[in-house]
Amino acid sequence: MTPDPGTELETLHSAAQDIFLQALGACDIGKAFDRHLHFEGTSLIRHPSSALKAVTIPLGSYKKVFIISFGKAGMSMLNALLDRLPKKVHVRGVCSAPEAPKKRNWRIRYFTGGHPLPNEESFAAAEAALKLLKRARKDTFIFFLISGGGSAMLELPRNPKISLEDTIAFHETLIASGATITEINTIRKYFSAVKGGRLALAAPAAEKLSLLLADVPLKDLGAVASSPTLPDQSTLEECREVLARYHLLDKFPSAVREYFESIPPEVAAETHGATAEEAFAHTQFDTLLSNHDFVNAARDRAQQLGFRVVIDNACDDWDYADASRYLLKRFHELRAEHPRLCLLSSGEVTVNLSPQPGCGGRNQQFALTSAFDLAKYEGQPLAILSAGSDGIDGNSPAAGAIADTTTISRARAYHFDPESNLTRFDTCPLFSALGDTIMTGPTGNNLRDLRILLATREEAK
Repeated sequence: MTPDPGTELETLHSAAQDIFLQALGACDIGKAFDRHLHFEGTSLIRHPSSALKAVTIPLGSYKKVFIISFGKAGMSMLNALLDRLPKKVHVRGVCSAPEAPKKRNWRIRYFTGGHPLPNEESFAAAEAALKLLKRARKDTFIFFLISGGGSAMLELPRNPKISLEDTIAFHETLIASGATITEINTIRKYFSAVKGGRLALAAPAAEKLSLLLADVPLKDLGAVASSPTLPDQSTLEECREVLARYHLLDKFPSAVREYFESIPPEVAAETHGATAEEAFAHTQFDTLLSNHDFVNAARDRAQQLGFRVVIDNACDDWDYADASRYLLKRFHELRAEHPRLCLLSSGEVTVNLSPQPGCGGRNQQFALTSAFDLAKYEGQPLAILSAGSDGIDGNSPAAGAIADTTTISRARAYHFDPESNLTRFDTCPLFSALGDTIMTGPTGNNLRDLRILLATREEAK
């Protein structure tokens, strides 16, 4: 029950999906590798356009080369690197990604990690990674390929008495808390045996290069997968403050609560002592792709389609309803001046889930909330797309959804109660019935979410 073909709304639906899909295509991981590095013989050359100065790394001089790849783009990043590695460089590695590979490399141990909640494979992958890293010495070079989602796909509690079941409940509580991703990661770093720089600490003498797909603001690169290989800038006091502000201890399983209540000061000191100094002195990092690349590619495509483009990322990490109100206010102000407008907003919004949420995710929640505002302008060509670059929105099979000025009336015509769907966080069935979900399947990438607000002509107020 999408808008009739040939109408302005249908044109906007097509334009929004085109902008989103073109932006995804522009952020190809293999091309990103080629922009940042290449090989000459057995030497790795990092390009001067990268985050750091140009540098040559003679991989052939190392006796061992390890690869630890994890996150939603874990498989894509691993394959991109393996395809480019010289044949003379023999590697061993661990990969934890959302899906099993179609073709396995016998030198790599593959795990299907869970997301948004860890699973048995997440634990097994973390144990395998730590075991491999213990074999690293000064003659070892390690590639860490890190992308968003890695916090769940590579996980192991510091306290071995904490079970998988308790760890899942711990992650579930954090996701539903309404805390920002930065706040959640601050807590995760003190819970986990692999986060907060502890993967780097597991191989202090080895040379290490972390290649990141940043699903966080560039100013906070340490939040990617909860900073497994970079120095932890947070403090135990900050962790305790976040726990108190969201009343989390009472919501955790007893084993997790007891752990946090008894964390000794030396836990925080682990990532700041002499061993940490050595580990991080031998660590380099580079950002292959970021959310900026994603939104800038969307901007370029929208401009090609003739839209006046404005980018506003101010509502990153806001509550979804607050973000909707803010962006729609800005949208209506801007479209009064620009007849053909595209307002882009990247980053993520937060959702404080109900105890038993339905099927959906933050993007569809944002889209349906926005649809109530757009309903006031029925008859006008206005549309909003909100979708995730990973192709997965919450617990739904969709990447996100499109809403327009007719969404609410069409939903009611299909006997939905949009207010109830919104309250129950059950948005995917509604958008699916309307034909307005964005279905990409898992993309093997993860550069945060994109919101696209489109208008095609100025309307009288």
